[in-house]
Amino acid sequence: MPEAPKNTLKPSDYNLAEKNKKSLQFIEDVTSNADEVQKKVLEEILSRNAHVEYLQRHGLNGQTNRETFKKVMPVINYDDIQPDINRIANGDASPILCSKPISEFLTSSGTSGGERKLMPTIVEELGRRSLLYSLLMPVMSQFVPGLEKGKGMYFLFIKSEAKTPGGLVARPVLTSYYKSTHFKDRPYDPYTNYTSPNETILCPDSYQSMYSQMLCGLCQHNEVLRVGAVFASGFIRAIRFLEKYWKFLANDIRTGIIDPQITDPSIREAVMKILKPDAKLADFIEAECSNESWQGIITRLWPNTKYVDVIVTGTMSQYIPTLDYYSNGLPLVCTMYASSECYFGVNLNPISKPSEVSYTLIPTMAYFEFLPVNRNNGVVNSVSRPKSLKEKEQQELVDLVDVKLDQEYELVVTTYAGLYRYRVGDVLRVVGFKNKAPQFSFICRKNVVLSIDSDKTDEVELQSAVKNAVNHLIPFDATLAEYTSYADTTTIPGHYVLFWELSLDGSTPIPPSVFEDCCLTVEESLNSVYRQGRVSDKSIGPLEIKVVEPGTFDKLMDYAISLGASINQYKTPRCVKFAPIVELLNSRAVSCYFSPKCPRWVPGHKQWNKN
Repeated sequence: MPEAPKNTLKPSDYNLAEKNKKSLQFIEDVTSNADEVQKKVLEEILSRNAHVEYLQRHGLNGQTNRETFKKVMPVINYDDIQPDINRIANGDASPILCSKPISEFLTSSGTSGGERKLMPTIVEELGRRSLLYSLLMPVMSQFVPGLEKGKGMYFLFIKSEAKTPGGLVARPVLTSYYKSTHFKDRPYDPYTNYTSPNETILCPDSYQSMYSQMLCGLCQHNEVLRVGAVFASGFIRAIRFLEKYWKFLANDIRTGIIDPQITDPSIREAVMKILKPDAKLADFIEAECSNESWQGIITRLWPNTKYVDVIVTGTMSQYIPTLDYYSNGLPLVCTMYASSECYFGVNLNPISKPSEVSYTLIPTMAYFEFLPVNRNNGVVNSVSRPKSLKEKEQQELVDLVDVKLDQEYELVVTTYAGLYRYRVGDVLRVVGFKNKAPQFSFICRKNVVLSIDSDKTDEVELQSAVKNAVNHLIPFDATLAEYTSYADTTTIPGHYVLFWELSLDGSTPIPPSVFEDCCLTVEESLNSVYRQGRVSDKSIGPLEIKVVEPGTFDKLMDYAISLGASINQYKTPRCVKFAPIVELLNSRAVSCYFSPKCPRWVPGHKQWNKN
């Protein structure tokens, strides 16, 4: 198998051109021999885990060849392995899924039963993730030279973590990575030279973390060559934070003293190494930020910025117009494709338009299979949750090198950390090839109807939440005739909007407080990722219910039919995105109500918090 490139340790030993060349050659080698690499990856996973309980249970009996693996191992979703996950979480250290000890759980942004999914991981996976990160800038440098001569201003944050009853840490994958020595003690690399000191990234207080990272970014504004965050939503939150607090930040720069609200001693010490009194810079920031228009504020404050590095595929595409406005149309770059289950691949043409982004899966990361998807038959975006596959459907899965151009597939992975033929839930389309490795565009996450940040709400969950909420209307002889939803990203943070059309049989008017209770009940009924976004991360705003005039949903149907929908097959969409439809609904809103407070949320799973 091609050897992964390694970093050197000292700046004096550093040969950037040689390192980039090795990284690009590694990509060339693994994509040219994609099937051979995939075969070896599967053999390695199965041989080292030959005696684990899960593989024994399904009768693999130490076999490592693809044919036997595909014949005896079922294609699964999270519910199928949740009992095994629970055993590990509760302290069973026997080799259930993996021969190596499970080092921690990575909490997925998807949920099962309203709670975050727990993905097992092992120590060596950090090395695999670091490998993928190490490929990004050598690829980027082919398109934007000279990036090693400045810094990246990235807004990176850790999220809360919990401990399972058995003592394992459960936390998001990026929190795990930022807290690891792979990140904190990373070897010298001009491409990982960030404006934010580690201390500012690792602060659990989101306000202090954001404030100090923004302050450091402003102090070093002429050195910044690229800016970004993980998601587009996170980067826009940073710009809106600047809109709110620029006077405080400019004052810190003018005086050379950090605001007293920043109380974390490690942050204060790290920032004071960067912050120096600079009246000229403070004047410049005040002049730009007091300007009535904030169009192009990124290129105005950080004039050497060459691109914005954020995820803008999938549901994040809704933020593209806002990013274009703030950045004066700088290239929006999506560099990599990853999840809690596994890191997958890189974008080999990173300056492509967001609508043309594709990812090349790196064959050493895991063993990949692909389930053909026909979106017209209701497999995707259907109300039903992922079901177990029939034997015939299991036989339809194809290997990495056997996918067909323009066909859509659901991604299925077998990982070093103990997932076997696991359905990730992402739908991808084959748009090209790099040597023998396919390149995919991300189409959607199965069944997701609403998303603002890392939250994912499906139709079943939304339906159940609305059903719980309308109980508040019963004393007023009111019922919900129809509803739909919308992810409103014009506010920062964005928020969910529900459009409700009511049937009123009673004469007693419904007080605003009842609708506010409905809002809160919906939020209380949504999954833990949504509730964490509301309570802890502040990445989602209060849910809004807009009551619309009677007959609004008839108008909606008329409009859909005028666009060519079949009157026989029309059903009310439970989520709308098309701007004219949102305008129609908003124009017929007679009142609106917001959730009066945050829903309940605590770190960890419900069953862990009972004790």
